[in-house]
Amino acid sequence: MTTAKTGKVLIVDDNEDLLKAAKLFLKRHFLQVDTEANPNALPNLLNNEQYDVILLDMNFTKDVSSGSEGFFWLDRILQIDPSAVVVLITAYGDINLAVRAIKEGAADFVVKPWENEKLLATLWSAMNLRASREEASQLRSQQKLISADLDQRFSDIIGQSHVMQRVFETIEHVAKTDANVLILGENGTGKEVIARAIHRRSLRASNVFISVDLGAVTETLFESEMFGHVRGAFTDAKEDRAGRFEVANGGTVFLDEIGNIAMPLQAKLLTVLQNREVRRVGSNKVKPIDVRLICATNMPLYEMVKQGRFRQDLLYRVNTIELHLPPLRERGDDIELLARHYLEHYAKKYNKNIHSISPAAHKKMRNYHWPGNVRELQHALERAVIMSSKGVLQPEDLFFALPGSPGNAKPDESVVLEQMQLEEVEKILIKKVLKKYNGNITQAATELGLTRSSLYRRLEKYGL
Repeated sequence: MTTAKTGKVLIVDDNEDLLKAAKLFLKRHFLQVDTEANPNALPNLLNNEQYDVILLDMNFTKDVSSGSEGFFWLDRILQIDPSAVVVLITAYGDINLAVRAIKEGAADFVVKPWENEKLLATLWSAMNLRASREEASQLRSQQKLISADLDQRFSDIIGQSHVMQRVFETIEHVAKTDANVLILGENGTGKEVIARAIHRRSLRASNVFISVDLGAVTETLFESEMFGHVRGAFTDAKEDRAGRFEVANGGTVFLDEIGNIAMPLQAKLLTVLQNREVRRVGSNKVKPIDVRLICATNMPLYEMVKQGRFRQDLLYRVNTIELHLPPLRERGDDIELLARHYLEHYAKKYNKNIHSISPAAHKKMRNYHWPGNVRELQHALERAVIMSSKGVLQPEDLFFALPGSPGNAKPDESVVLEQMQLEEVEKILIKKVLKKYNGNITQAATELGLTRSSLYRRLEKYGL
């Protein structure tokens, strides 16, 4: 049985006979073997192709034996591609030269004339090193995004209402497919929670779920964040970085607030989705991607298409399946269920002995219009738990942004006000607990139900 050839090798040497002999031998073992006699062609070659191994001569015609040209081009290669794997070759087996080559970034060192089997073993080893570096780099990028992703509020799906049952049915139908999904709904209805539920029930569940808030990504950084960049692509690009699509390869990308993307960027996103490949900023090389796409927005995309503010072809691309998430005011049967869930969670988090919600408090919640939807309910319960000193939450423990004017509140204004109140209460509570434990971070974090790192972030946020 013949093993499929793999790997791309570049040989750079001014000896034409050596290039021909090496290519003749190596092309039997590698998928692609390119040769180049002039090292000045290296920058152009590396900007247009990605090699697994570069076999580089140390001494060209200008410099017969010192190896300085080889070191110059080794440094140049690593500037262009810091992850490049370079094996240096020379006719002079100087051990000091070999040690210096390794210290300056070479993966290995061979002496010519070489034995074919030893050369082959060296190149296979170098190619494995390249694969390991790329895997480690991708894992680091994934870990950063996953760590940030895990530091989110808990996100259970809770709902027994008729409208939510329809949502659950849609999830079950579409989850096992790879169809693109567009989730429509007001702010705070839980669009990301639904996206995660689809991912967990999909065939990609064992792979990563990468969430991107497009409303928080500036136009200037959009391509870098989404598609990645190479070192030197712009002022702050100090290293190669995989974009969100590349990191999510094999998994799911969730693009929240997709309606916020500017028209020129919509075209770039559409190209990536159509071709299923990305090109890092500053690079000419394309990388294939395999992702499941879920998008969400609270904006009227169809109206935006009519107004010329959203591309119709992009809308068709992202909404193979459309899922409408109902606002909380249409989910009256779920309010009590959600409130009990948040009460249990925050009572445990803040170490409070609060075990239930009074009927009067439940009635107050049922009569409120919840412009901020589930997110506003969550914030209201967190604040109530923090401030209450009783075992049962009462109506006066529940703060609503604009009580008495349920028809006039603007959703965004009420959510912002609620969040401001909540943050002020949290700041006061943290100061109180720190004072109780004389500034001991570990004890304070334990009482607050936080990790030390989470408490440190809040201390920095509130300037404490």
